[in-house]
Formats: sequence, C-alpha cells, structure tokens
Amino acid sequence: MATTPAEIRLRLNPSRRFEAIDVNERITAEAGDLLGRYSKTLYCSLHTTAGYLDQSLAGRMHHQHGRLAQFFDAWHALFPPDADYHHDQMNLRSELSDEQKETEPRNADSHLTFIGSGMRNCVTYRNQPPAPVYFIDLDGTNGAACRVRRTTIVAYDEERVVARESFLVPVSHHPIDSVNLGDPRLGLVDRINELLAASGLDKGRVDISLRPSERNVGLTVNEYETMLMRHDLVEVLKDPLKFAAQRGRHMIDDPLAIPTKTLNYAKYDFPLLLNSLIEALRWDRSVLERTMAKLMAVPARRLLRSRRVTFLATHDAAHGRPLLVRGTYQSPILVQWQPAAEQSRTVEIAIVGLS
Repeated sequence: MATTPAEIRLRLNPSRRFEAIDVNERITAEAGDLLGRYSKTLYCSLHTTAGYLDQSLAGRMHHQHGRLAQFFDAWHALFPPDADYHHDQMNLRSELSDEQKETEPRNADSHLTFIGSGMRNCVTYRNQPPAPVYFIDLDGTNGAACRVRRTTIVAYDEERVVARESFLVPVSHHPIDSVNLGDPRLGLVDRINELLAASGLDKGRVDISLRPSERNVGLTVNEYETMLMRHDLVEVLKDPLKFAAQRGRHMIDDPLAIPTKTLNYAKYDFPLLLNSLIEALRWDRSVLERTMAKLMAVPARRLLRSRRVTFLATHDAAHGRPLLVRGTYQSPILVQWQPAAEQSRTVEIAIVGLS
C-alpha cells in the first residue's frame, strides 16, 4: 500500500445555482486510477454554500445524481430563495460597503440548506467500492455570473490521533444562541495551530467535537454573519417551516385564506417536500408519517444534529509548520437550542495524522 498521501486541488466551474459535480470523475481524468491506490480519501471544500455529504448519507441514495437532486429539491422547498431572510436585506448589513451591497449574493437559503441538510466542508470516504463523490454547490451562480469553486482532496491509507485536548467555550444564558468558534478572541483556532505545530505533521485532519455529555447543542461550519446566525437561523430553530410557509402563502392570491401559515403550508406544500425525501432516500410511508410528526412538533433540534466538524491541516511553506486550512468565510460554529447549566460548553480537539 502507498504510504505518502497524495494531494489534489481542483478548480470547479458550476454553470447553475445548484450543481452536483462528480470530483472522482475529474480526478480520474487528470490523474488516472490515483484513488484506487489508497484506502481512504478526505474531500474538503473551502466554501460555506458548497461542500459534500457524508458517505453514509450519499450511500443511501446509491450515489445517484437524480436522487441527490430530489433530496435537495426538498430542502429548497423548506428554504426557498425568495423568502424574507434578514441576511438578504442588504440595508441591515452594516459590515458591507455600499459597493459590496450591490454585488453581495442574496443566498441565505443556501446557507440554511447547507446547515440543515447535513452538508460538510470536509468528509472522509472509503475508496472501495469505487463510487461517484459529488461536490454539491448550492449557490454556484450570482445573477448571471458563475462562481469559481476550489476543493482539496487528500488520498491516504492510515490515520492516527497524535494529540487530544479539551477546550471550554463560554455560551450565553439565551436558550437559542450561536458561538463563532473561529473568533480570534476565543483562542480556539490559535490553540489548534499550536497543537499542529507541535505535531510536526505534513498532512493531517482536525476534528472538533462535542463531549457526549453535551445536550441540546450542535456544530456546523459556515459563515458567521450576524443577520444569518442571530436572526435567520434562530427563527428556523424556533419554527423550521417559517420561510417555507411564506412561499406557500405566495402561492395563492388571497393571503387571508391562510389563517395558520404553518398548518396550511403542511396541507399544500409540505407533503411534496417529504415525498421528495422519500423518493431520494427510499423511505416507506411509515417513515413519512413519523418525519412529518417530528418536523411539525419539535423539528428544531433535528435540523442541526452534527456533533463533529472537520478541517484539513497541511504544512504551510510560508510559516514553516502545519496550519489549519479553512476558507475565507468558514468558521466552526456552535449552536445551542437550550441553555447550558454552567453557561459553558466543552469541545474536544483531536489532531489526526494522515499517512
């Protein structure tokens, strides 16, 4: 077996807003059967509205492009692009200049779909049996302009944990709150880079996970923008059908005909959303009924179930040591929907060497 990891960097050019690109096909075209010589591959996106699904979830859809499209059609119905997101109201975005407000994409729906659907910035796939691996872009165009996307792929055989450490994260007393774990004032990223420097790794992975004892809390990787995290995500956690209900309301001429927006959305559009999920994941009717009951009752905690996020770590020639790799707008984010007893949460850092 090979002992030196192979790194591949791809530049991707989506032509539509939603696009799923088979990166394994691109790798084969450029490097032949490279992945076949290794047992595992780490796929990493440097974007907040484009990434990957875990191998287990993709496998439930048999790695088929059609089922993948159905799966995301359901999320597009839940988070439609034309809803009243705070993130998309440029007059509220005080961090942007007037020039930036003219070109900034109105893409809150893509951010929320990334978070809610379980998309990841980094995933690890076993290479056998060979199958397509899709880079999924939720926001591949901004108006008439197509974006340029980049992804890094590392093929390897072995992994070993070389360092572990706990890190205490202060949280507020608010029931629903988010913490930017990438904030320099918190010190988490600096501590990770110190651990990486001591490890001497050339290629590695950084896992940030919640302790098993932590409850009513999840982790994601996304852009920590105030309107998105403090308003849109909070509203979704309180009422996951909020924005979808707005879409349902616009479907009829008389808004007064929908006295209870959530229930009427469920009547008109929500079964279509769940049917898309059923067809994509091959669920049976009993699963449909259970899923509808869960989403209508206590769905908030089911939209953010990830308890671990991962980043690539690689040797940086300019600094002469390994560093955490993340995109310009990528931050690990902790989201709680019930307050912590001590107003703090503990995350575990694991530095994993790849060889």
